[in-house]
Amino acid sequence: MIPLGDNIPARRFPIVNVLLIVANFAVFLFYELPNGEQAVLHASFYPCSVENACATSEPWGVAWITAMFLHAGWDHILGNMLFLAIFGKNVENALGRIGYLALYFAGGFAATMTQTAMTLLFGSASDAQVPTLGASGAIAAVLGVYFVFFPDARIRTFLLWFPVDIPAWIYLGGWFLYQFFEGNYALVSGKSGGSGVAFFAHVGGFIFGVIVGTIVLRSQSTRTRV
Repeated sequence: MIPLGDNIPARRFPIVNVLLIVANFAVFLFYELPNGEQAVLHASFYPCSVENACATSEPWGVAWITAMFLHAGWDHILGNMLFLAIFGKNVENALGRIGYLALYFAGGFAATMTQTAMTLLFGSASDAQVPTLGASGAIAAVLGVYFVFFPDARIRTFLLWFPVDIPAWIYLGGWFLYQFFEGNYALVSGKSGGSGVAFFAHVGGFIFGVIVGTIVLRSQSTRTRV
């Protein structure tokens, strides 16, 4: 279900979130579209590069960052940026600007490594040569923090063409379960690295976000009690 918005207004302008969205669109419009497939081949992340099993344009220690700003098409980037715009603003408010930026990149790394581990452990050699790209792993980490901080927020979406408001814990919990089961289905069907969607990146990013959100929330609660 596509989210349309939430019922929690941002306390202050989410400058980091806006800049991340602008950066993603800038890379897509001015780097990817003019260069076609060459841009994707050059700046994507390849799981096989972690084991030095393939030659890539960029070392994997750089590629996991560049790949976070690449997208496979208009539907890919529009969907990702919609989620980031809706859920990122309040997470930035909760963590602060520096904390939010750190979460975004650390979550992207955790997501990429989760997908890479599953591909290398259970996929084929050809699966490991499939390029990984997109901001969804980092965004999944943002969703994980939102799940912890704002479980009772209401998410507006469509259900059978009718707009409805769903508690965030149900909406995001359902989203996570879908990623988890789809990822495991791909694993069982032998498509862990070549299903077309990096489900385990979403799973890894979300779990990372939940862990970070829980630690930060407990830390804030402890300081408040003291």
